[in-house]
Amino acid sequence: MAGPELGLRFQRCFLAARQLRAFPWLELEHGLRTSRGSSLLLDILHRTILHPLCVKYPLSARYRRCFLTELIKKHESAVAEPLDELYDALGAILNEEESTHCYKHYLLPTGECVTLSESVAVISEGTTGLVTWEAALHLAEWALQNPSGFRNRTVLELGSGIGFTGIAICKTCNPKTYIFSDYHHRVLQQLKQNICLNGFVLEPEAAQHIQLESGGQKAEGANQQNPKVIVAELEWGSVTEKQLLALQPDVIIAADVVYDPEIIGALVGLLQQFSTSRADRKPPEVYIASTVRNPDTYHLFQAQLDKAGIGWQIIPAHSNHVFLCDVHPNVTILQLFI
Repeated sequence: MAGPELGLRFQRCFLAARQLRAFPWLELEHGLRTSRGSSLLLDILHRTILHPLCVKYPLSARYRRCFLTELIKKHESAVAEPLDELYDALGAILNEEESTHCYKHYLLPTGECVTLSESVAVISEGTTGLVTWEAALHLAEWALQNPSGFRNRTVLELGSGIGFTGIAICKTCNPKTYIFSDYHHRVLQQLKQNICLNGFVLEPEAAQHIQLESGGQKAEGANQQNPKVIVAELEWGSVTEKQLLALQPDVIIAADVVYDPEIIGALVGLLQQFSTSRADRKPPEVYIASTVRNPDTYHLFQAQLDKAGIGWQIIPAHSNHVFLCDVHPNVTILQLFI
């Protein structure tokens, strides 16, 4: 494997903080046995630990420390001359204090990047919404492969969490309006911060009838469309007719919202409301991505859809080569017909 290609694979895995076992270590060991092993390591170092994004918005100190330790082990096993740059970088990280939050960076095919501030804990402040889940990666990957389904349309995302899927779609699929929504106050706060971090400006808009803020993405080129971006507080079980009329989406998406039997009824009920609140307009297209952790919960969701008269079909599996996953979870995307 060519050096630059190997360096790019390390960069993509590292910036997104994938598990260390997902890295191409065998290819690196092979490269280190060549005469240019030291230059290969320096290239990887500058694409990862010393990458400008990582320097400005660092990954967790623990993760960087573990990665660099493994990189040094590979270097030492090749019986190569010591590289001061590796040990200097490790020394700097050893002096850092651990934080409850860190950054992750997901590279897009366009060359842009989705940068997110995330919690280092899976469950934080009583919610699981402060981290990015695998189904969000799969849904974003599918959207990138089907941009026409979002172009110039109003998209509502349910349970947006910290915003990965929506930010990726806004940067690549040119929606007319994108409505992020969630309910937990801390998640909404983190969501707004991440939207701003990625070049969007949130401004108050008094005309909206739900608790939201809106803004447009800063243009990076004259030919780029600037989607209108809204953050809405939305509790599924108590949505009003006024709120539904203010939303009026053409497309509804959600990732990893089918995990608790107690909220499935509220979710299906909300989808039913969208089907009846706009008799004069075509009902929205709906896509729900789920990691099937508990088959009983997932089957309950399907049964509730059937009971409500909501049709569904499974979207065929697609390759996930942009947003690399640590594992290959059982992720399914359903298209619903409301």
